Amino acid sequence: VQLQASGGGSVQTGGSLTLSCACSGRIDSTYALGWFRQAPGKEREFVGSIRWSGSAMYYADSAKGRFTISRDNAKNTVYLQMNSLKPEDTAAYYCALAPVFPARFRYEYDYWGQGTQVTVSS
Repeated sequence: VQLQASGGGSVQTGGSLTLSCACSGRIDSTYALGWFRQAPGKEREFVGSIRWSGSAMYYADSAKGRFTISRDNAKNTVYLQMNSLKPEDTAAYYCALAPVFPARFRYEYDYWGQGTQVTVSS
């Protein structure tokens, strides 16, 4: 399995960005595709996850109401749509794959993509 995250960039406060995580390889429908982020000097934190079947999503409190995770079955790609961005959302964002859902903790994930940087300026 390989994961490739993309779509990061620089936006102003209140702006929006959509990150993509392109997945290759065979993935069971019960797996979770999760998004994490890591700001400089901070621990990597869970943002949210989606069951690979697309039947359920789970969000961290920091993401609820502003971020949406979705999946395009045909493209084997998962998206993280981020709205109303704040400077505190600035971080490198990672996608990862876990054999369980919702998989809120780093140790539950077996595969990781590279990070994509999101910078939100005030």
